Amino acid sequence: MLEVADIFRSHGPAWRATAHLSLGQLKVMSAIERCRTAALGGHLLRCSGCARTEVSFNSCRNRHRPKCQASAAHRWLEARQAGLLPVEYFHVVFTLPAPISAIAWYNKRIIYGLLLDIAADTLRTIAADPKHLGAQIGATLVLHTWGSALTHHPHVHGIVPGGGLSPDDERWIACRPGFFLPVRALSRLFRRRFLDALEVAHRHGQLQFFGEYTGLADPAAFARWLAPLRACEWVVYAKRPFAGPKAVLEYLSRYTHRVAISNQRLVAFDERGVTFRWKDYRAKGHTRYKTMTLEAGEFIRRFLLHVLPGGFHRIRHYGLLANPVRRARLAKVRDLLHVAPEISPLADDSVIATRPVFICRHCGAPMIVIDILARSPDPGTTDAAEADMSIAVLRSACRTSALRQRGPRANVCASRFSKRLPSPRHHRDRTSAPLRHRVSAHPTSRLNAPHPAPLSILAYQSP
Repeated sequence: MLEVADIFRSHGPAWRATAHLSLGQLKVMSAIERCRTAALGGHLLRCSGCARTEVSFNSCRNRHRPKCQASAAHRWLEARQAGLLPVEYFHVVFTLPAPISAIAWYNKRIIYGLLLDIAADTLRTIAADPKHLGAQIGATLVLHTWGSALTHHPHVHGIVPGGGLSPDDERWIACRPGFFLPVRALSRLFRRRFLDALEVAHRHGQLQFFGEYTGLADPAAFARWLAPLRACEWVVYAKRPFAGPKAVLEYLSRYTHRVAISNQRLVAFDERGVTFRWKDYRAKGHTRYKTMTLEAGEFIRRFLLHVLPGGFHRIRHYGLLANPVRRARLAKVRDLLHVAPEISPLADDSVIATRPVFICRHCGAPMIVIDILARSPDPGTTDAAEADMSIAVLRSACRTSALRQRGPRANVCASRFSKRLPSPRHHRDRTSAPLRHRVSAHPTSRLNAPHPAPLSILAYQSP
């Protein structure tokens, strides 16, 4: 199956030489190109059922890599399953107008953070109003920065229980069936609070402007630029409630750890460029599902628009679901709803069922690690022929090693080598810290210069 990594490995090095990229974007490109290749090392596996041998290269674990999000999403959903309540759940979406989206790319950490926090604050404020719900609610918000065509379109998806605790914490107040909160009131309050917070950030010098937006650094020009945004409509909408908690989990599994584009949407990669499926929300019916072809460099440029700042949390919980109070608040709600709390078994009686990390693709039996493959000596190699040659050499070594490891000794080897598996913390590329030091030590480096990077990466090309 065609993958995003195939496009990056084929055209990434040549395109990278002509573009001005941030350090974060360079790290994402490097991670995608090296992911599941000999450059990151791997494991030699032997099936416990059919005795087949296989090479499994290590994953980069980067959150922008489509193929590396399945296990993270599964773990996150398992942790969230215990927090579901037997009530209606609503899907609320907050979007930003196009002018603010344009300056958001230069100020990702500030504007994305405001988008999440003010959307949550808006929900809680309207819900606490006695004219609407008069309750303390909780919400889980997920930031997405892309449209279906990979354009820059920051918006927030919110999953909200249909009700909340009364101000005195003595009863559960449910919303009307099929209706959560008035979207017009949400839109007006969200617009006013976001623009007020944006003005404060500008006054404190927290916003940066480049290119055609350089003039907005002047307070008077920025105020004039904000004036039309106070009168236009801001899109906030609420979708119909989910069909029970199970449907909420299914929805979350699609949205929480999604990246700009999945491998399943890729159709072809040839001399014309990259062809992928996208959804035109302006059309109706089956005509909204279309295909688009972009030149490979333009596809990479659009993909890198959605690289998040380092350490930025794009999944956040607020109100009743906030991490410090979630357990106590959910226990209180379950008590008010007369729902039996989940009883966790005692440590002595618990049976820990661990899923095998590696499964044989032929017979489905667990595979055991019989050897550790070190990283290739030249991790910067991206040439396809050299990569194929290194894989062929490794597979030949696998067959030889597997013949020596068969028999009772294989389990001993698996136990010994499993202790040497790298932890997630030590699995990262060790060259990142020295590179960061070199960039910060030389402010004139093109990796650290903020001005040319947005001009190059944001150059829009119409599909």
